Amino acid sequence: MIVQVHTPGFPINQFVKHFIYYEGVNPVHNMDRFLPDGNTEFILELTGDPKHIYDNETLTELQTCRYAWVSGVRTRPITIPSGRNSRMLIVAFKRGMAHPFYDFPMTELTDTVVDADLVFGRKIHILREQLLHCKSIQQMFVLVEKFLLEQTGDALHANTPSNCIEYAVTEISNQPGIPVFQQLSERIGYSQKHFIDLFKKKVGVPPKQYVRIMRFQKAVLEIEKGRSVQWSRIAAESGFYDQAHFINDFRDFSGFTPNEYIKRKTQELNYIPVG
Repeated sequence: MIVQVHTPGFPINQFVKHFIYYEGVNPVHNMDRFLPDGNTEFILELTGDPKHIYDNETLTELQTCRYAWVSGVRTRPITIPSGRNSRMLIVAFKRGMAHPFYDFPMTELTDTVVDADLVFGRKIHILREQLLHCKSIQQMFVLVEKFLLEQTGDALHANTPSNCIEYAVTEISNQPGIPVFQQLSERIGYSQKHFIDLFKKKVGVPPKQYVRIMRFQKAVLEIEKGRSVQWSRIAAESGFYDQAHFINDFRDFSGFTPNEYIKRKTQELNYIPVG
């Protein structure tokens, strides 16, 4: 098994958390339910084998993905292959920071997986062919970083909106239980309406929806701490109004009750074996 994580250089590192390359990962199960985490990704598949998205309940195939695809912010879980026999390079964007690499509002990618050639054109096939001929993983990372720089042009230097969104996403991620919308718009200097419109365009969902996702993620992280499970405590520390709201949101975002989640989860955060 090979897994390598790479942090790109400036200025890409302002927008991309890291690149991940993996091959030879062979879990015993075939499918995972991938939970909403507020992130967006760009995936390059290097074996040539098609990957599928499955119905969360029936596990029947809904969509086929080949070669490369992009995935937007999710507001509901998605069932995907477990990674068995895969060879992939993943670009994991920082939360709320993928927008300079796309020439359309991020709302068009919300809860959607799209073939990358529909976004980047034939350039993506050229990149993939180059990756297949690389002699090292590090050389792959260099090529992907170059591709991203060429894709954005001057967009990386239009920093005012990017800085505002980065600040807002960071505040929401750190304090998802606090009603921050008015305070954020005041600090940023935009009207509340303009702030909400800008957030939707750059991130893919309205701020309130993003708060719900981040509350859910905070609950997941609280569970991962391994302390004795007290749902009322976890609900309160994750910013939920009460335990009932916590359970409802947890079911909406995972498809499971918190107790079912505990029984099914593995050490892989946000990936739940389902088949």
